Amino acid sequence: MSTTDPDSLMMALRDEILTGALEPGTPLREAVLGERFGVSRTPVREALTRLTDLGLLERQGRTLYVATPDPERILGTYNVRIVLEGEAAAEAAANRQFGDLVKLEGLVRRDRALESPSDAERLTTNLEFHAAIWAAAHNPVLVDLLNRLALHLTHAPHSTLSVGDRWESSLDEHEALVAAIDARNEDLARQLASDHMRAARELRIRLLRGLGT
Repeated sequence: MSTTDPDSLMMALRDEILTGALEPGTPLREAVLGERFGVSRTPVREALTRLTDLGLLERQGRTLYVATPDPERILGTYNVRIVLEGEAAAEAAANRQFGDLVKLEGLVRRDRALESPSDAERLTTNLEFHAAIWAAAHNPVLVDLLNRLALHLTHAPHSTLSVGDRWESSLDEHEALVAAIDARNEDLARQLASDHMRAARELRIRLLRGLGT
């Protein structure tokens, strides 16, 4: 991917932040980034502005740093996503097309075939599955809102999917959700998706309290 334009540069830095390659507290300086990517300061400045607007960077004095996740913001995001994920699943059950089902079922099979995935792999594949649910709703406004919210959770320290047997139980929940969408059962899809996010929220609370295992 070319990083000579602000959009590509922003996405490259965003991915490094979300995967932990750029850890919280890492300073991001225009001159250093410009030299690294071989671009002028202008696209770097625009990319950093966008990342700041997304809440992934914070300013301390004249320097931008990778933001430290805020527990209150993380939990607030979960509360909103519980509602929106339920709505997305219900709309997916109502509006899904055959191609949507093929993709969802393929993602579940792929994830079940993974052997001892890393924390980053679990986070990435889980987000891909949820993004496929959102796409199946065929509601661009809902997709935009969920994409923005997802950034706040992927920026949280460690994935809840690495706690105990959460990875396996999450895949079971994904499979049940796809079945409800396949059956066009809107109420069940909404309930399953909301419960899925509630379980993630409770695990996140344990992690934030230092009780996760």
